[in-house]
Formats: sequence, structure tokens, C-alpha cells
Amino acid sequence: MAKLYFKYGAMGSSKTANALITKFNYEERGMRVWLIKPSLDDRDGASVVRSRIGLSADAFIVAPETDIVAEFCGKDADVIIADECQFLTTAQIDQLRAIVDEQDIPVLCFGLRTDFLCHLFEGSRRLFEVADSIAEIKTICSCGSKATVNARLDGNMQVVTEGAQVMLGGNDCYLAMCHKCWQDAIRAQRNK
Repeated sequence: MAKLYFKYGAMGSSKTANALITKFNYEERGMRVWLIKPSLDDRDGASVVRSRIGLSADAFIVAPETDIVAEFCGKDADVIIADECQFLTTAQIDQLRAIVDEQDIPVLCFGLRTDFLCHLFEGSRRLFEVADSIAEIKTICSCGSKATVNARLDGNMQVVTEGAQVMLGGNDCYLAMCHKCWQDAIRAQRNK
């Protein structure tokens, strides 16, 4: 029986690398993979999924209005892998759930849990509600503790505490931190 998987982690936890390695493992066994990603994530090109360690693959682009069930119809795939799934809509997560339930196709979703203010993303929220399996991909803060916060940084490397939920970026504007270090950085900035 197929399952809907949600594998989440903070920035820099190798989520995309894990997604691409999983794709490779399926393909190495002769299975067909449908790799998808939200159109919002165009940092490495519209249809490219690229990890920070250099792995990459072409993907099908999912716009906010895309009906994933309709797009999947007729695809010859044994598994669906979704990168940056936090940017999918609630309806799209429900569509992935329907593919698992109605077509017995496993779906593996990789993405962030929360934004730079520790608020759930829409896609992540729905995955926490309907996924069969939820696993954290861990990374560490500079203090050595488990990182859980995606701290957004400004041009002066100060922690940002307001702004739009979505701002694409990598190591240039985000740093994975433990909650204590994140709070300490915010307090230190306020006391200057």
C-alpha cells in the first residue's frame, strides 16, 4: 500500500539532496519517477531542482493553479517526488493524497516546516495533517544544538523579524539556528 511521506528540515539540512538521491535510488531499480516542484521556486531555473552539493535534475513545474491529479493522468510513473513542497497549496497536497489513495502511487514530499518567523507554510501544514509518515531531516546550529529555525538575515547579517513569508534565497540570506540562538540574536539586536 502506497503512502504519502513528508520529510522536512531547516535550511541546509539536505532536503533537496535527499530528494534527488531518492530519485536516483528508484531509477537505479528501474522505476520511473515524476519529479515535481512549485513554480515559485525558480532560483536555479524554472524547471531545475538543484541541491547545494551540486546534484540536479529536471522537474515538472507546478503553478498554484495546477491540478496535479489531471497532470499526472497518463504519466507512466511508479513514484512522485515533490521538492519545496511547502510552497504547494492545500488543494495540491490533497491532490497528492488522492493519488496515493486512489492510484496506489507513493508520494514523497521534501520541504521546510516553517518560515523565518516559525510559522507553518500552507503546504507543510496540510502535510502534517494528512501525511502517513512524517520525518525530520536534521541539521545543526553553530552552537551544536539541533537547528529548527530558518533565520532570515539582512545585508548586515542581522536577523530579520518582519516581512513577507516567502523570500527565496540560500546561504546568502538564511541561516539554520536553534530556537535559543535565534531568540538570543533578536534580543541582542534590540539591545544595541
